[in-house]
Amino acid sequence: MPSTSTQRDDLAALVRDTKAAASPLRTYLKELHERLAAVRDGAPASYIPELAIANPDWFGLSIVTCDGRSYGVGDCEQPFTIQSISKPLVYGLALETHGRDYVLSRVGVEPTGDAFNSLIRLDEKSKRPHNPMVNAGAIATASLIRGSDSTDRLKKLLAMFRRYVGREVQVDMSVFVSERTTGHRNRAIAHLMLNFGMIDADVDGALDLYFQQCSVLVTSRDLAVIAATLANGGVNPITKERALDAQYVRDVLSLMYTCGMYDYAGEWAHSVGLPAKSGVGGGIMASAPGKLGVGVFSPPLDARGNSVRGIKACQAISGDLGLHMFDGTRDPSPLLAK
Repeated sequence: MPSTSTQRDDLAALVRDTKAAASPLRTYLKELHERLAAVRDGAPASYIPELAIANPDWFGLSIVTCDGRSYGVGDCEQPFTIQSISKPLVYGLALETHGRDYVLSRVGVEPTGDAFNSLIRLDEKSKRPHNPMVNAGAIATASLIRGSDSTDRLKKLLAMFRRYVGREVQVDMSVFVSERTTGHRNRAIAHLMLNFGMIDADVDGALDLYFQQCSVLVTSRDLAVIAATLANGGVNPITKERALDAQYVRDVLSLMYTCGMYDYAGEWAHSVGLPAKSGVGGGIMASAPGKLGVGVFSPPLDARGNSVRGIKACQAISGDLGLHMFDGTRDPSPLLAK
């Protein structure tokens, strides 16, 4: 297995080589970025104080292919917190730790049609949160990550992120503290689940790990690498390191497709047709299995908590490159050719 420094050097070299080369795909992304940068709809998330100060003009757009080519335009190196985009990754770690049957007994796989932070679907009859992409399910999933103590659990979480992005990552402590201090609704959700027997007694431990996973710093290029790793059967296409056991990739992508875009998931599946996950930090990642991963960062959100420019960018990329999973009438765009 290559060392972390070697992985970082290889990634930097790949980025330099790709940016230096004349590329029709990079030209397309630059034109798309210029067009969507003029969009002024939406506003950064305000219910987490640290997110409210994000620059609404930040806009990064990245693509990484399953054969390791990397393309980025705009603010593709601007760090931001991953937020809910962490949910499918932690779900995958829980699957590797406990197996599919056990995780399914603790967290369901049904879309809710409700907002990501809804309390409506929590009742004693359900016995488990509806899916791991809403906050209730994500908190329950975080409670499944095992370790000798809180530090050990966090180390396992960060090691998982490193395998996906190909470099060391860290938690933004100011965002973590902000979420921990103001996360009263998430704390209420967790205590309701404890009351209904859905999670173990260590509520504070599960919440802290959940707040930490949401506060991991990434870039739009990192999101594209993560998405490409899932599109590549769980193997990072740049470092060649396996990030997720192959047998669980389908579980993660399936949940991203049906539940990944909050209560916009149905319209997303219809118009974009790719497994995806959004976060209130302004990120969206989308995977085209066997082809590529897309990462977008733009802080202004719509009423559902999805990046306005991010949705428009993914709609355009899916349509222009012929990536919709159920569009069998089109061949992939020649822009994807080497």
